[in-house]
Amino acid sequence: MANNQKLEITGLDFDVVKDNLKTYMKNQNQFLDYDFEGAGINALLDVLAYNTHYLGFHANMLANEMFIDSSQLRSSVVGHAKTLGYEPRSARAPRAEVNITLNDTALGTATMNAGTAFTSTINNVEYRFVTTAAHTATQTGTGLPFTSIPIFEGTYVTTRYTVDTSNLNQRFLLTDNKSDTTTLTVKVQNSSTDSTTVTYTKAEDITQLTGSSSVYFLQEVEDGLFEVYFGDGVVSKAVLDGNIVILQYVVTNVAEANGAFLFSNTGAINTVTDITVTTVAAASGGAEAESIQSIKLSAPLDYASQGRCVTANDYKVYVQKFYPQATAIQVFGGENGSFDSSLGVVSTPEYGKVFISVRNNLGTNLTTEEKTGLVASLAPYTVASITPVVVDPDFIYLFLTTSFKFNSLITTKTKDTLVTEVTDALTSFNSTELVKFDAVFRHSQLLRTIGDVDASISSITVLPRLVKYFTPSLNEAKSYNLYFNNELYNPHSGHNVDGGGILSSTGFKVSGESNEQFFDDDGKGNLRIYYLTGGTRNYTNSTAGTVDYKTGSVNISSINITSISDVDGSAVTKIRINVLPNANDIVALRNQILEIDVSNSTVTGAVDSVNVGDAGGAAVYSAASSTIDTAGTATSVATESSTTTSTTSSSSTSTSTSTSSGSSSSGY
Repeated sequence: MANNQKLEITGLDFDVVKDNLKTYMKNQNQFLDYDFEGAGINALLDVLAYNTHYLGFHANMLANEMFIDSSQLRSSVVGHAKTLGYEPRSARAPRAEVNITLNDTALGTATMNAGTAFTSTINNVEYRFVTTAAHTATQTGTGLPFTSIPIFEGTYVTTRYTVDTSNLNQRFLLTDNKSDTTTLTVKVQNSSTDSTTVTYTKAEDITQLTGSSSVYFLQEVEDGLFEVYFGDGVVSKAVLDGNIVILQYVVTNVAEANGAFLFSNTGAINTVTDITVTTVAAASGGAEAESIQSIKLSAPLDYASQGRCVTANDYKVYVQKFYPQATAIQVFGGENGSFDSSLGVVSTPEYGKVFISVRNNLGTNLTTEEKTGLVASLAPYTVASITPVVVDPDFIYLFLTTSFKFNSLITTKTKDTLVTEVTDALTSFNSTELVKFDAVFRHSQLLRTIGDVDASISSITVLPRLVKYFTPSLNEAKSYNLYFNNELYNPHSGHNVDGGGILSSTGFKVSGESNEQFFDDDGKGNLRIYYLTGGTRNYTNSTAGTVDYKTGSVNISSINITSISDVDGSAVTKIRINVLPNANDIVALRNQILEIDVSNSTVTGAVDSVNVGDAGGAAVYSAASSTIDTAGTATSVATESSTTTSTTSSSSTSTSTSTSSGSSSSGY
């Protein structure tokens, strides 16, 4: 008897499939014990359900692997990227630059071979650096100098393959997935009996190739390895039976040796053992191979750029390609701002330029050599009328004063435990929401993040202050500019004039003054310099610069700073400027990066007396512009008060506290 029951096929989970099969079996009379777990037919239904589940899962995975966005396997993502003409980035070896002098006056010339080794030690671990090309020096009368020689961390590897065209499975592989393809040299030797070699270059534009072009192609294959392959005699020169393919490259420990700066030779160079090695540029640039997520993001953008840097996204793709240790990249056109060596990045347009800012994985600015190299790498891809300029990131630090109340009746956690967890939440918020270009510090979002730490937290107040650092040129009269690019708090002209306004600084000394000096403002747009005597401010300059409260710029007029006081108990080279913003939401413009300085932020907690029965009403979230009355309602603070306290000069800080609209402008 035919079973005309419609079978449901949309569900692929085991239980759903088995239930659908049981529904189907209800309309037949041959097997009546299908719903009895101990029956043989029920076991067969299990097998059918499992088989259907497996097939459905594998079909789904297969469909996912057919598209770059949904692919999970690296091999699939790399394959899709290849169809878009994108080559995933290999591991990168830390690169340093050194001057090497052979202290010998007898030799006329000397050659330093590829693979010459040097060593450097970081955290008691020794790392090996090698050259990747031969270099020649000429006698100067005092020795033989090799100038600005690049060296790479890792092992210099040479792999040889004898070409056998009858072996269809022959491949020319770099044998380690930590190989740096930027150090790769490909040579083809005629045969084992003919040592004549030809160095092949990497193919970049196939439209320029002929059948005699000595080029090689490169692609990533399984297990993160890279394969070298050659043309067919039409697109480019083919390799022949008996040719020997020689691959030379560096296998690296990636980022472990970043920062190395002291190097020594491991042996003689051209028979000379008296060798001096001086560092031109410390090691940097070590990075892991490009991640799957990065390939998914970059491959379509690279395809869209069509080998040219036109849009901001084009530049971001190529900067990431040429400088893989970048963790954040910002690009803005000259129509949105410009860079002046004396003023910094300002809003004044400068057409015909594109400005690039990079935050690297060390948290440091790019060196002059790195900036020059990046611009040179971009040159073949830029539009003729556009000049790329690399500028340093501009950090704005957030010092947060955070306080919260919690209901001790609904938690077993102590106040100290909650303080630790809230501090951890600030750290996590900083790493996920900030420390990148174009970030916005959302006050309400941080309140929610802290509120989610524990259900017992009933009231939160977060008061932000903005901080920037500048490095003065000691014993030199010079002006300085700091751009917060956020409106500063100034409810009226002369606000908190006696208490130091809304700006404070760490200490310093100036020419002609023996006392430790500090900056503040008069609430009227004037920057002032003062020193402390018994808690009293004595002003030595009441027009030391300007403060534009609307644009958030601080301009320090020409000043001769002779020394800088310790900050947070440590010797430093920078002076810290601290201001109070007008709003609790802070934005970063152009090359600016927002970062919460957790170590200089404070978190305090207290038991909520309302919830434990000491007062009536309910606790509510408290924004910086509100307080909570005993009834639990948020009330705007309209009063304005000013109190001034001072630290001793040994602390090297000045503290000015002004309570206005519920916001505290406490200094350091």
